[in-house]
Amino acid sequence: MSGHKVLVVEDDKNISRLVAYNLEKAGFICFSAFTGEEALEIVDNKQIDIIILDIMLPGIDGLETCRQVKQDKKKAAIPVIMLTAKGEEIDKIVGFELGADDYVVKPFSPRELILRIKAILKRGKREEIDKEIMTAGKITIDIPRHMVTVDKKTARLTQFEFKLLVTLIKRRGRVQSRDRLLEDVWDISSDVSTRTIDTHVKRLREKLGKSGLLIETVRGIGYKFSEED
Repeated sequence: MSGHKVLVVEDDKNISRLVAYNLEKAGFICFSAFTGEEALEIVDNKQIDIIILDIMLPGIDGLETCRQVKQDKKKAAIPVIMLTAKGEEIDKIVGFELGADDYVVKPFSPRELILRIKAILKRGKREEIDKEIMTAGKITIDIPRHMVTVDKKTARLTQFEFKLLVTLIKRRGRVQSRDRLLEDVWDISSDVSTRTIDTHVKRLREKLGKSGLLIETVRGIGYKFSEED
């Protein structure tokens, strides 16, 4: 993992220094920002590989900063780990719905944070070398380019919408419980509300248009992708 560039966005300078120290010791290159505005400026001007983002920031907060990063097609692929003292379930749900990749609650272990960073970067590397092109009905998924087209028109999906669609299509015809999808798509345990799944499925169906009907609700269990193309 040596040489990856990490942006640490944290207004508490003591925590910022602690995180940066441990990351640099592990071989990462660190950039620091103390506000959302500074973070967005750095992302505009540097090639950042992953962002560690506090929610409670002065000015633009972490959630809005995450939203702006994920809505910019040039930056949307940058993974975001939310690092915050707010551990309520609703904050996790909002963070994941905005496109955050992971969530670490203070107080935290620097070693755990580094392991989570490495896991996310490894996952991204695996996706880069996967040359698979998937099709289902009028849906075409170019995995290495992270592109989805529906009837030859581009569907702009968030990272989790994309991963959710790929997972459902790979397992087409098989029912996927909400808990299983939370673990496999979000890499989190089932103690987080399954509303996260329902919200993403709703948005995914809307973006897929008529093809969204291929994602079937299995009442009381979860979802499955229709075997019929």
